[in-house]
Amino acid sequence: MSLFGMFSNKNATNKIEEYLKKGAIILDVRTLQEWNEGHINGSEHIVLNSIPDHIDHIKGFQKPIIAVCKSGGRSQSATDFLLQHGLDIINGGPWGNVSKFID
Repeated sequence: MSLFGMFSNKNATNKIEEYLKKGAIILDVRTLQEWNEGHINGSEHIVLNSIPDHIDHIKGFQKPIIAVCKSGGRSQSATDFLLQHGLDIINGGPWGNVSKFID
């Protein structure tokens, strides 16, 4: 891993910890099958392609959000979309990145 990569991973970890300390909601955007195979206790599950239909529900969290999925791609898509709607959200990447701070 490059030195740059090490710093960016550390920054991502710091951001996840910062958001969790602020009481962030974890939004898991994986499929139902993936969710059923394992997830973070207490997280919200909304499949990525249905997020536009749940925007009011997500805004109702009234807390910062950490989006997670299997590898980080779908959670980045969710993050980009929800940022456009004025939400305070970061991409937590793979759900395992965040679960180590929770479970």
